[in-house]
Amino acid sequence: MSEILTSREQDYAQWYNDLVLKGGLADYSAVRGCMVIKPHGYALWENMQAQLDKMFKETGHQNAYFPLFIPKGYLSKEAAHVDGFAKECAVVTHYRLKNDPNGSGVIVDPDAKLEEELIVRPTSETIIWSTYKNWVQSYRDLPLLINQWANVVRWEMRTRLFLRTAEFLWQEGHTAHATKDEAVAETRQMLDVYAKFAEEYMALPVIRGVKTANERFAGAEDTYCIEALMQDGKALQAGTSHFLGQNFAKAFDVTFTDKDNKIDHVWATSWGVSTRLVGALVMAHSDDDGLVLPPKLAPLQVVIVPIYNKDAAAREKIDNTATVIKKELEAKGIRVKYDNDDNTRPGWKFAEYELRGIPVRIALGARDMENKQAEVARRDTKEKKAYSLDGLTENIAQLLEDIQNNMFAKALDYRNEHITKADNWDDFVKILDEKGGFVAAHWDGTGETEDKIKEMTKATIRCIPLDNEQEEGKCILTGNPSGQRVLFARAY
Repeated sequence: MSEILTSREQDYAQWYNDLVLKGGLADYSAVRGCMVIKPHGYALWENMQAQLDKMFKETGHQNAYFPLFIPKGYLSKEAAHVDGFAKECAVVTHYRLKNDPNGSGVIVDPDAKLEEELIVRPTSETIIWSTYKNWVQSYRDLPLLINQWANVVRWEMRTRLFLRTAEFLWQEGHTAHATKDEAVAETRQMLDVYAKFAEEYMALPVIRGVKTANERFAGAEDTYCIEALMQDGKALQAGTSHFLGQNFAKAFDVTFTDKDNKIDHVWATSWGVSTRLVGALVMAHSDDDGLVLPPKLAPLQVVIVPIYNKDAAAREKIDNTATVIKKELEAKGIRVKYDNDDNTRPGWKFAEYELRGIPVRIALGARDMENKQAEVARRDTKEKKAYSLDGLTENIAQLLEDIQNNMFAKALDYRNEHITKADNWDDFVKILDEKGGFVAAHWDGTGETEDKIKEMTKATIRCIPLDNEQEEGKCILTGNPSGQRVLFARAY
């Protein structure tokens, strides 16, 4: 166990914070509730962003950018939307500062008050739909498939690095369609894109589902989600896709002339994931010695560490061999570093790269040169093995694929072992308290019962799985009839 990290068993929350900070992902900011994303963390986000952006464009979407500031009046045009975000909004009221004539520093200039206050975007539906009004006139303008990479601000009172901060990075897709069926199909398609990304790139198994009315996005008719399970048995919402119906189109009067020359409001969707996915990676895979990153997203996939002695000829041979290996790996598209920095010892480097979650480490010493081999260590299982230098590049490429698959399999086994059925209240509470994970239980379908269960246990309905088996039963709390189980969990 690493001495610089609190163990997961001792204090999972502190382990997470230690790892984010000491693993070089992020740091606290001078601004309360905000974070600084450090190069290692930002490189991880960039890899996520690049893959998601590719997947969005493959499904016909284009990127655009909309203003950070939203006129306050826009937010009030969709009643459910303003109710959902009002408590989290940061508001700009003035546009200038001046020196205090009393000498107490800088103050807000009272003469620089805005005519209309501006909201720092918590999400962009309102500013985007006010713009779409000018872009859509006919069915020929549809579908409108736009994505935005941006930052948003939600004034959270209790924050945690990556998982919940006052400002965070994300993408938000906003699309307009001629029919309800097209909009629903778009919502489901983007949910599948998120699920594929999570499972194939993050090595994170997810459950596709739909949210209850209580948990639905403010202003949506349906919210679809992917839910993941962390190592402490808590759930994490890893992505959402919303069918907005015609709510925002009606609020901002976005109409079009259809093929029959009739005027109708367009149908809308929105969907997004955020830097919270970095937190999901940390909590789903990492261990007490540091980060464990899936090779497909790791900023650095392979590091080569030389082990020198005083023999200059041996050192030169190690350097030449390492340089050849590096070039061959790079030719295969593998992200690799040769760390020949003399200022730190090999043992320190081993520990540092283990902490940072580099999937594969290659050690090269004089004896390795004599034996024409290299010592290869994999981060996920910590296994070490001697590989021949002949064919090493191909073996490393295969090893990276094996690590990716193994990480997913391990997370899937854990998730599946932590989906437990409960048929009565006592078992429900016992599972939550002693085992955690998802609890599959009957619910009578009412918001009142849902709220009561949350109040009593802090567990929420994470989703109603899309492939849910229909099964008659009785609600665990009220005993009222139920036609299917839903998944409850305590969550981030």
